[in-house]
Amino acid sequence: MAEIRNEICLTTVAGTVAEIMGIEKSENTNSVLLSLAKEKLGGKKADRAVLYNPDAVALWLYQKYTHLFTDAVISSDIALPVLSVMPSVTPVCFASMYTGVMPEIHGIQKYEKPVLTVNTVFDTFIKAGKKCAIVSTARDSISCIFLEREMDYFIYENVEEVNKKALELIDEDVYDLIVIYNGNYDGTMHKFGPEAKESIDALKHNIAFYKELTDKIKAEWKNHDVLYGFLPDHGCHEIDGECGSHGLDMEEDMNIIHFYGISTKE
Repeated sequence: MAEIRNEICLTTVAGTVAEIMGIEKSENTNSVLLSLAKEKLGGKKADRAVLYNPDAVALWLYQKYTHLFTDAVISSDIALPVLSVMPSVTPVCFASMYTGVMPEIHGIQKYEKPVLTVNTVFDTFIKAGKKCAIVSTARDSISCIFLEREMDYFIYENVEEVNKKALELIDEDVYDLIVIYNGNYDGTMHKFGPEAKESIDALKHNIAFYKELTDKIKAEWKNHDVLYGFLPDHGCHEIDGECGSHGLDMEEDMNIIHFYGISTKE
């Protein structure tokens, strides 16, 4: 049986977010998400975006353990199957997600974390006078490859600190774009395997935080039109020794699931 590859590429994220925010039009966009925004916003533009990046959440996890994703589903307007890029490793994938271009163009083509010199969604927002923030764990890809820009970086040693700060930033209400990274599922998956109890617990934690984040957005940002999402970078698969891995050009690593929602002003 031939492998199934998702139609929508994660390179569409940057351009779609910028267009929904009314900042820049791009040819590389997600038409389904643009249609949702048009329907929900009635032709208006969103003025806030909060993008949550849990690492390594594969589409097959959603398909096999759908009940675990209940809170992600009910917190969102849409669930979209998305295709990652090769090699399907974290810095390559997040570079493609937030530049809107393939690895051979942005320049990260293996597991390395140089500061990107090409245009990113953060540069696009900054040029438009918008305030951006990244909230992430130290030494992880998102904490490294988007540095050296006129934006704010909140870097912590663990996921709990990251998520606490992210919720505080919703209270502060000063950023137009907030990107949040959690690598806990990826870390446990590599050590114990994608379906081990430790890994499933980490996945549950990611989904619970996404619900907490979206609930807070809806409660605290009633004066904003907000685009928010649950946007993993790549999938995963089991290898010998019952450990987990990713990076290959295979369905389990390439097919991922993205959730999006739009909260509108009251």
